[in-house]
Amino acid sequence: MERRFSLIKSDFEKHEKRILPRFPFCYLTFKSERSARILEVKDISLTGMQIRLKEDLNWTIDEGISGTIHWLGRVLPIQGNVKWITANRLGIEFVKKHEQLEKIQNFLAVNELVKNLKPLHKVEGGLELPARLKYWLRSDGPVEVFVWQHADGELSKFQILLMENFVEWEDGSGLKTGRILSKRNIDSPLINEEELVFKIDADIDLSKLDNVKELVDQLPVTLLTNEVQHFLMRQLT
Repeated sequence: MERRFSLIKSDFEKHEKRILPRFPFCYLTFKSERSARILEVKDISLTGMQIRLKEDLNWTIDEGISGTIHWLGRVLPIQGNVKWITANRLGIEFVKKHEQLEKIQNFLAVNELVKNLKPLHKVEGGLELPARLKYWLRSDGPVEVFVWQHADGELSKFQILLMENFVEWEDGSGLKTGRILSKRNIDSPLINEEELVFKIDADIDLSKLDNVKELVDQLPVTLLTNEVQHFLMRQLT
């Protein structure tokens, strides 16, 4: 049965913001054929990616770009086009060639993403966690899982970022799905934080839920206990 938000229908898009912790290191990188610089991939999906610029490399809108994505020993050659440029980020759309799209799908397959997930809540020293954040799993650019708890230890909400998609459940509010529109680093004296803006789907997007359920279903007990995994699956079903 399709779920619906208790939102008033309107002609304008509904956007929401979330402040979430940010891990300051990324092992997903890109090296273009025209530069020796290794650039951090901030976000990636099946259709494109954002890379972080540390200097002006003189790219222009609609310019073709080729290079290789590197991720923990795996290498993916890509071809794309520059779609937008800001002071510190570059947006690249992948060329829609069947062979390339197939390689990207294999590179970003859920089972591969799960292999690279790290339990940041277990990192000792040097990583300040927000209060009541119980679990934090991260797979560099493509995936993050946040699970929060009430003061009494009961789970209160979770957010799952799977490439450009956003799924959230909160006790008392239920499920939301949406698409991430932007991310912005926030300076904080205690922890690294990031502001996310996402567009809420007018109706729950079942395809987003299916993709997230596939991810959660494959999480090993080394990352998430069976009890918590089953809890997440119940809320997503």
